[in-house]
Amino acid sequence: MKENDLLKRTFDFGVTVIKYLRTLPDTSDLKIIKYQLVKAVTSIGANYEEAQAGSSKADFINKVNIALKEARETNYWLRMIEALEDEKSGLLLLIKESNELKNILGTIVKNAREK
Repeated sequence: MKENDLLKRTFDFGVTVIKYLRTLPDTSDLKIIKYQLVKAVTSIGANYEEAQAGSSKADFINKVNIALKEARETNYWLRMIEALEDEKSGLLLLIKESNELKNILGTIVKNAREK
């Protein structure tokens, strides 16, 4: 996977999650989860984007590591919705993609630290 592919993938994932959240009810508990999830999912791509212009190897690793943490948080909130909502249409694919992004970002951090 080229770096530009991952930039597009993280951006598209953020858009897809936001569109999915628009289909959920506006209960008080879900409003809080939606807010947290939107912050986390949009931060994945934003931090990976910033990493591309890192001023040093350490800066690059730091930004990708932040993106990884946000991917982990995104996965958490998606699993929370899965536990709360009966309708799972599309949700399982989002959880799968969040797991894949976690794995990819984790590998990037690991490889960058080893170089």
